Amino acid sequence: MKKNTNVDIIDVAIKAGVSPATVSRSFNHPNKVLKSTQKRIEKAILQTGYIRNRAAQAIQGKRSGTVGLIVPTLDNAIFSNLIQAFSVEIRQHGFTMLVATNGYDLDDEYTLLRSLLEHRVEGVALIGHDHSKETYNLLNIRNVPVVSMWNYKEDSLISCVGGENKEAGIEIAKHISSLGHTKIAMAFPNVEDNDRARDRKIGVVEYLNSQGITIPEYWDIKTEYSVSDARYCAEELFNKYPHPTAIIAGNDVIARGIIYAAQSYGMNVPKDISITGIGDFSSSESSFPSITTIRMRPNKVGKKAASVLIDRINGDREAEPTRIKVSVEIKSRESTMTLKN
Repeated sequence: MKKNTNVDIIDVAIKAGVSPATVSRSFNHPNKVLKSTQKRIEKAILQTGYIRNRAAQAIQGKRSGTVGLIVPTLDNAIFSNLIQAFSVEIRQHGFTMLVATNGYDLDDEYTLLRSLLEHRVEGVALIGHDHSKETYNLLNIRNVPVVSMWNYKEDSLISCVGGENKEAGIEIAKHISSLGHTKIAMAFPNVEDNDRARDRKIGVVEYLNSQGITIPEYWDIKTEYSVSDARYCAEELFNKYPHPTAIIAGNDVIARGIIYAAQSYGMNVPKDISITGIGDFSSSESSFPSITTIRMRPNKVGKKAASVLIDRINGDREAEPTRIKVSVEIKSRESTMTLKN
């Protein structure tokens, strides 16, 4: 039997018993179509096999119905909850998400941004505020609706939704200090092009210094955002230098690697050494020991950021940036305890 590959929106409308304009509205503004009508249209699409030609629509000046999201990595849990929440909210507004990763390379991020704009995305979501001049310039020249996630700044150049990472660093350092620890190490990635990690580290150092606690250089662990690399770097510290009584990690992935390193050396966490993270990833509460960390509320950040981006796409693109601060919160768990003399 010959198959029809030229099904169009009129075929769907006839099958569903509605107008072509209603079918179009169900794609672009699903919240404006009755649920019963939406179901009939979805059934008609299923029966006819209709696929929208978004590329042709974009060329004709119509909306592409897509937004771009550039994240540093998909290798671990750092951004998984954030992406999921962002995706769910975007879809509820009739948009599809295109995801790309830059590997923490800001030059690569610029190339990816150009590629997404070539695919006619209607808006872009980025992570943090460290971006190249070329990226900021392109966003400005093209007047692209954009939102930054994961780091709030009151003077950001673009709209942003997230926690204040310096505050997260202060809160975790305050917690460790309150438990009586003064021999404290820290473990962070390269912070040169990573404002989230840089702000957290600044918060940790500034608070500890205010309490008269200085972290010696040999306790300043530099590691990738990787369980295996964090474990290796922590083992190097345990091999070569006196052991601290506590280690503050830049996020929960790094904290887990350090916990593994301590356990491999026969240390009990937290009796022999307290270890903290930042981020409160989905597995942090169920790991052994459960990780003391700072909750950054990725689900709330992702959902609110999607709403901000949709508002920019549908509203005034010349308006001042929207800046939403999401509160951070200490989650004290099994990986830390009061220091006993």
